[in-house]
Amino acid sequence: MPRADRICFSGAVYHIIHRGNNKQNIFVDDTDRWHLLKLFLEAKKKFECLIHCYALMHNHFHATIETPNAIPVSKIMQQVGGSYAAYFNKRHDKKGHLFQGRFKDIIVDKENYLLELSRYVHLNPVKAGFSIRPEEHKWSSYGVYIGEHKDALVTTSMVLSYFDMGNKEAAEKEYKKFVESKLSEISSDRDWLKENLIRKRFLGSRDFFNNFKEKKDQALLSKKFY
Repeated sequence: MPRADRICFSGAVYHIIHRGNNKQNIFVDDTDRWHLLKLFLEAKKKFECLIHCYALMHNHFHATIETPNAIPVSKIMQQVGGSYAAYFNKRHDKKGHLFQGRFKDIIVDKENYLLELSRYVHLNPVKAGFSIRPEEHKWSSYGVYIGEHKDALVTTSMVLSYFDMGNKEAAEKEYKKFVESKLSEISSDRDWLKENLIRKRFLGSRDFFNNFKEKKDQALLSKKFY
């Protein structure tokens, strides 16, 4: 089966999921986790992309990336994933593939779904049983969003702008309430992300998908007839 083309345009937001090969762990210790975040920061500076949120699990990670300059997300992930795999194998004397094939990229309707997606990412460690509360899992961007610490890697402004409280501290408190309002509803048999995907690749409304498809079809027609 041929691979689907990577979709690339200015201002695109992608939710990235990258899993270990055969579900193996991709982190042995905190040194590994810090190294991956360092690679993301280097990629952010090099490609001038934005990292809206992330969560590092045991055998995979979540990262939501925006590309204002239409840099292909594949270039970003090739640098991050390729460098990390080489580092991991060298440090731990491993051979073979660390990751399970290509990363999964989901196109996000940032106007209507980014806020809810950030909550999903930050509650993911709780759902997986890593912690009781999202702030207890230090390997996510949640601590940055609620003002516990600063991190040059994470851009919180777009998500926090949904809470127009007049100042950042007030918005952080409201965001904390927003995320933790779903704590009692976390269930292992439901996955918000999967339930809201369209054709397994788009996270948004049906109108968002149809509008995107219409633009893509018009571009293909232009290539065919001109």
